Amino acid sequence: MPDDFEPVPPSTPQPTPPPPPAGPYTAPAAYPPPPYGTSGYPPLGYQAYQGYPGYRPGYAKAPLVPGKQRSPWFYIGIIAGSFAAVCLLVGLMVWATMRSVAGSAAGLPIGGNQIAVIDINGVILSPEAINAQLRKFGDDSSVKAILLHINSPGGGAAASQEVYQEVMRIRKEKHKKIVASVESVGASGAYYIASGCDKIYANNASVVGSIGVIMEWTNYGDLLRWAKLKNITITAGELKDAGDPSRDLTPREQAYFQTLVDNMYSQFVHDVATGRRTSEDKIKPLATGQVWTGEQSLPLGLIDKIGGFRTALIDTARDVGISGEPTIVRPPKNKRGLLAVLADDGEDLFPNPGQLLNRAPGFYFMWK
Repeated sequence: MPDDFEPVPPSTPQPTPPPPPAGPYTAPAAYPPPPYGTSGYPPLGYQAYQGYPGYRPGYAKAPLVPGKQRSPWFYIGIIAGSFAAVCLLVGLMVWATMRSVAGSAAGLPIGGNQIAVIDINGVILSPEAINAQLRKFGDDSSVKAILLHINSPGGGAAASQEVYQEVMRIRKEKHKKIVASVESVGASGAYYIASGCDKIYANNASVVGSIGVIMEWTNYGDLLRWAKLKNITITAGELKDAGDPSRDLTPREQAYFQTLVDNMYSQFVHDVATGRRTSEDKIKPLATGQVWTGEQSLPLGLIDKIGGFRTALIDTARDVGISGEPTIVRPPKNKRGLLAVLADDGEDLFPNPGQLLNRAPGFYFMWK
């Protein structure tokens, strides 16, 4: 194997370096040229030549040894391990967050001092969401009481009635305290629901009452006549097309719908009297469809105490034996993104005008 460097000729005398100075070392102005050929650097593994730039007398440079190359699997292992650690950390953070949210929002048994809060806001058109929440908290043994936080003018007659019946069922079968706290408005169908609770709280300026029934629909007969359109209907039965929005009501139809409204009104009065543990005779004088403030409604027996949400919460906690600050649990919020809205034919963004033509007569427990 040929030599990797050109050996120093034996006849070449080695230069004698100057003696080291007494003080801090100062490199000489010039060194003799190195004997390694034209490259000017010592070969690999060769001890540094004394005349090589940077040489300090009394110190020898370490041999130059090639670095050890790592296997590709070493770097793959480092990357995989780092990725697994990050995934584990993120998973733990998500798990802790979901446990905290689910425990406080869905009523998981994370403590025994829990009061569930269900918000009833806006017009009540469907009972499904509210009733599902009532059933969930009613079956949860860690929830000691349910507080209905109401801010609603009412809604559909049947929808309000179904929620009322679910409230009464939980009180009777689960023996769980349910309290209503009226924020700004607790009228008509919303008051229907509140009347089924053990207690009703309201602020002085809250609007309460409106015990009554309203029936309405849109009559577009003039629009059809203006557009020179005719509505053709073939029926069997005198009252089959009663409430046809393309024409006015007949006297017979007017009396027919009035009987329906009167019957629903009687149900409203009866259920409020039952929920408030009083007689229908005491409720009927108040069932004029009008509303009262919280301050006015207290002596009328429509509510039990003046106070806001905080007052209702603390009083309820004490009534069920919770000492200290109660833990509030709420159902998880159902957030709909833009994609979900568009997937539903975009009706939430762009109402279909044709729905006005398909609107049937509706019966409502609603304050307007």
